[in-house]
Amino acid sequence: MDGPLWTETHAPAIEDLPQSTVRERLERAREEPMNLFVHGPKGSGKTAAVRALAESVHDDPENDFIELNVADFFDRSKTEIKNDPRFRSFLQGKSDLTKREMINYVLKESASYTPMSGSYKTILLDNAESMREDFQQALRRVMEQYYEATQFVVATRQPTSIIAPIRSRCFPVPVRAPTHEELVSVLERIVEAEGVAHDAEGLEYVAGYADGDIRTAILSAQTTAEAEGEITMNTAYEVLGDIEADDDVEAMLDAAEDGRFNDARSTLDDLLVDEGYSGAELMEAILRASRSRYTGPQLARVHRLAGEIDFDLVEGTNERLHLSHFLAAIPAETRA
Repeated sequence: MDGPLWTETHAPAIEDLPQSTVRERLERAREEPMNLFVHGPKGSGKTAAVRALAESVHDDPENDFIELNVADFFDRSKTEIKNDPRFRSFLQGKSDLTKREMINYVLKESASYTPMSGSYKTILLDNAESMREDFQQALRRVMEQYYEATQFVVATRQPTSIIAPIRSRCFPVPVRAPTHEELVSVLERIVEAEGVAHDAEGLEYVAGYADGDIRTAILSAQTTAEAEGEITMNTAYEVLGDIEADDDVEAMLDAAEDGRFNDARSTLDDLLVDEGYSGAELMEAILRASRSRYTGPQLARVHRLAGEIDFDLVEGTNERLHLSHFLAAIPAETRA
């Protein structure tokens, strides 16, 4: 995308959140600060809701709102955690700590400092389903120790993965996936602010494509607007159809490279028969994917092979046969 992401430039305030129950519960938390347990499916707007609350309650949210993605800890090595600029100052001279001790130390240090403004700060632990139980027990003790000046927000897609002692210390904020109508309303607010030409059918199509995922809906609308200059049924169908096809083509090439030809041909059949793409359209998508997958001699060989197949596609009638030959040849042409 060319410019800033619309998910950032149009981050919602509490009153902009599409789910009324979430608005009501965050209003209560704004009036009466408390620990929160925010849970709901992917793309439902959990993180955006917590950011909206932080912007509302803190005079200096840049310093008094700390956002920690749990995956930043548990999916990384000790060296990666220690060298992360967000944690480096905490862990300077602490190389002898175990990974669990590092994580616990960063959390304690974040919770212990005095708020820059107001009476408390907010720490968001996002994607909390990644937390091991021993760390959750340590988190419970930190929550008990620093409750006076720190609001903890635990956000997760899997509420049952969080131990009962933590859940019992938090006010629950269930975040359901937005309805189709709510997604359309979110998109309408943003495209009107951006001054993008659009019609109702275009926004309806984008909302349906996103299937309850707010982030996908917003970024799909931005992609369509940047590609076509407007959001209509036709432009959204053309742009988003290409994106979906590209994802399937990537999966098809993965299968071909791994020697899973039955899987690759099955995806090919779906694209040709169920989705209705022509052989030429698929070859174009394959070459788009190839330019990001291969370099140098590999890419040159794929282009040469594609040229041969493209000639067969023009001259012949069996698109499936010619594209199947292409997929079967991919491992040999891309082998280093």
